[in-house]
Amino acid sequence: MSALDLSLRALAAAIAAGEVDAAELLEATLARIEERNPAINAVVETFPERSREMLAEAPRGPLYGIPVVIKDEWPLPWRAQRFGAAELIEPTAPGESGPYRAMRDAGAIVVGVGNMHELGSGSTGNVSVYGAARNPWDIERCPGGSSSGPAAAVAARLVPGAVGADGLGSVRFPAAYCGLTGLKPTFGRSAMAGHHMEPVTTLIVSGPLCADAADCRLLGSALFDEELRAGDAAGLRIGLVRDVVSEDVAPEVGEACEAAIEALRVETGGEVREIELADLEAANLAAILTINGESLSGVTPQRLNELHPEISPINRGFAKYRMLLPAAAMVQAERLRTLMRRRLAALFEDVDVIAWPTIPAVAPPLESPMVELPSGTHTADQANVRGAALANLTGIPAISVPVGLGSGRLPIALQLQAAWGRDELLLDAAEALERANDRHWVESLPPLAQAEPTET
Repeated sequence: MSALDLSLRALAAAIAAGEVDAAELLEATLARIEERNPAINAVVETFPERSREMLAEAPRGPLYGIPVVIKDEWPLPWRAQRFGAAELIEPTAPGESGPYRAMRDAGAIVVGVGNMHELGSGSTGNVSVYGAARNPWDIERCPGGSSSGPAAAVAARLVPGAVGADGLGSVRFPAAYCGLTGLKPTFGRSAMAGHHMEPVTTLIVSGPLCADAADCRLLGSALFDEELRAGDAAGLRIGLVRDVVSEDVAPEVGEACEAAIEALRVETGGEVREIELADLEAANLAAILTINGESLSGVTPQRLNELHPEISPINRGFAKYRMLLPAAAMVQAERLRTLMRRRLAALFEDVDVIAWPTIPAVAPPLESPMVELPSGTHTADQANVRGAALANLTGIPAISVPVGLGSGRLPIALQLQAAWGRDELLLDAAEALERANDRHWVESLPPLAQAEPTET
């Protein structure tokens, strides 16, 4: 086995013990990106000399020598972020973003920039100025968005970990589509400095994408600038909502998630409680209104009329639609946010986590990202947001964990959500679920990652 195929934490331990040479690992990583990336278009830019400079200056932190990819949503000292778009309403510039500093200070090496869905406005990853990213499980399928490249890069084992961003599910969707574990942190807890919308956003967070929960814990600790200590999920009280998020899903997804919930209950000696959470559909709309309203910063009619012609027609339309949002709708969205936070606070007195499928169907085709559900045919974006937006609207943490393979041997995932600040509990629960299924799903590899490994 190549060192490149080790888990992030095993690789960090091997480097610290002198069993793996960090400089050789960096060169092997760059070689593997060159070898495997053309099939999936996950990494849109590498900068070998900058990466070597990072390694030469890296402190002996917990991630010393670990190669990582950062989403095109974050600036680097030598490169401005592009958000997967031909042009942004407001210009960006190179800089030391929070996630970059977090990785640097932990000793990690940024080896590339990850592709992303144009302007972060989709859950599929099939639209980008760089061309669509592709799913390592099936390169004709969507890898999820908007953190498409970071997820595809980890799933293809180009790198052991990556940094994404989640505004309406953008870490959890690609984690689910690519068979990874992805953590959407509690709002305000992870590094955000330097993000284009940091001064105005109340939804977006940075988050780790890794093969499993323990790797997410290690990478997340760097993003949080605090150790995410492992605890005990014993006696876990699991809340089950009977709503479209759990009922209007493909049968194979529903069955896999129900089996995973039962396995988690048994593993933790816990219990499953059916709970009610009213107005989920309205909460989704409130989150969509909020992120669109917050995106108005810097928008003027003149700028809208001068949009770059290579920006997709959908995003050109979205940009203009935002100017029509009534202030009254934004006020109502804030009222609903308050209401949902109060309801969740009450629910989390009776349960520890809420569980439902991360995505209602497996990854759809890139050329036509539509999904078939019991209620009919939907766009993937329309169906996916139903289960993701609540966590962003209210700020609570959420995690996506792989729990099966569906049709076409494509990943299925379960989402767990917990009370504000209980990110560690979600990681504990995810690790318990891994134990319950003998780590079968976190160790399952897509075809591209089973290719002959590049030796270090």
